[in-house]
Amino acid sequence: MNTLRVNTRTKIFAETGSALDATEINKIKTRAGSHDNIPKRDIDAAAFSYSKANPRPDPHNFVRSREGNGGTMIPKPKPVLTAAEIAQQNVKSKKPKLLTHPAFCPRPNPPNTELRRFYERGDLPIQIDHGGVANRLAWKVEIQKLDFHHYLPIFFDGLREQELPYAFVAEQGVMDMLEAGAHKVLPVIPQLIIPIKTALNTREKDVIVKVLKILQALVNCDVAVSGGAGLIGQALVPYYRQILPVLNVFINKNDNLGDKFDYGQRKRINLGELIIQTLEQLEVHGGEDAFINIKYLVPTYQSVVIY
Repeated sequence: MNTLRVNTRTKIFAETGSALDATEINKIKTRAGSHDNIPKRDIDAAAFSYSKANPRPDPHNFVRSREGNGGTMIPKPKPVLTAAEIAQQNVKSKKPKLLTHPAFCPRPNPPNTELRRFYERGDLPIQIDHGGVANRLAWKVEIQKLDFHHYLPIFFDGLREQELPYAFVAEQGVMDMLEAGAHKVLPVIPQLIIPIKTALNTREKDVIVKVLKILQALVNCDVAVSGGAGLIGQALVPYYRQILPVLNVFINKNDNLGDKFDYGQRKRINLGELIIQTLEQLEVHGGEDAFINIKYLVPTYQSVVIY
């Protein structure tokens, strides 16, 4: 037996589509929501000094025969362009919005969430119940008996996931815990701020829409239950500085359809309208100090509470 030779093979975690695939989270060094990879414009040196960058002259750009002014100072008349030709030139010379407005550019969103780590390891007391109409989570333990300080931040950290089944597990897990254990959410609020902030800082539209819906459910979860004090909205007021700056960037991002119908209103994916609804819910349930703090970070917001 001592002469038995074993050749060890290197483990290759390729995404084969199998349920046994695992993510090599330890090798991911990119920070979610970082500003390192956003497109940047070239710095104009003339804006900060007297020096001016002169472009290199083109040797092929010179006046050819029958192109000059004929020894006079009167330039030749330029061709008159139609409105369609002017619009076409403007389209060709238009720079991409992600370069001219980098605030709207999506940030890195690496697949290194705690939910992915725990789910692949089998440490979450859930399994996906594939129903005929819609999927749901089958909990192996009663939700009221779970340690919310441990599990709820894990599910919130997974809200920035965009890959199935992690995105579904995170969103449905949060909604189930908020519905079944609303009285245990309030002490966990400080642990939820960093996952919410990280998810919003990715600036991915799908992620922001998902987080906004979760925020609305969060501030209303202890109001819906009998005997609920409705203190979660007030507990979020000190953390507006971490949550609201990204909402101020996208608050005007509405779908301008003109006189057309928006047949997808029930999906609630109109980002600007969803942000305004979320801010209204935060003000209604945030107490007397909510509006002044929202106004400080989102100056265009108007109050909906009548005092």
